[in-house]
Amino acid sequence: MGKREIDFEIQEMAFKKILVAVDEDDSSSSRKAFNYAVTFAHAAKVPLGIVTILETKDLNLLESMQPEVLEGRREAMQALVNEYVKKAKEFGVIEVDAFIGEGKPGKVIVQSILPEFKPDLLICGSETEDKNSIFIGTQASYMSQNAPCSVIVVR
Repeated sequence: MGKREIDFEIQEMAFKKILVAVDEDDSSSSRKAFNYAVTFAHAAKVPLGIVTILETKDLNLLESMQPEVLEGRREAMQALVNEYVKKAKEFGVIEVDAFIGEGKPGKVIVQSILPEFKPDLLICGSETEDKNSIFIGTQASYMSQNAPCSVIVVR
């Protein structure tokens, strides 16, 4: 078999806006994705958006009917996102925006947050129960298949 020639020139890619998704439970994959996104946004000198989604399916029926429970979860999420924003700014990212949504994370991010923030790169973490699995998590998979922008999944 003969040598194949690759006939194209490399064109530099530049991202103008980055969005990172962090889990409400502040998982290690969220922290890795956040570290990657902050490092990238700082080096590229671009705005960073940070999003977390309240997964309403995690609430039982009784909790979902108690406004104070829902409000407490929202306040905790806001505090978490504010901490992430603070850390990004301390690292040197100049422009940082925070977003909070409710529902199924992948769907809310793709259908609501991406059109609002308009990033050209989405970074998310993925933790699966089976550490030997070659598959990424359900939400990361949904976002990588449905996002209108590039997606980096950090494991």
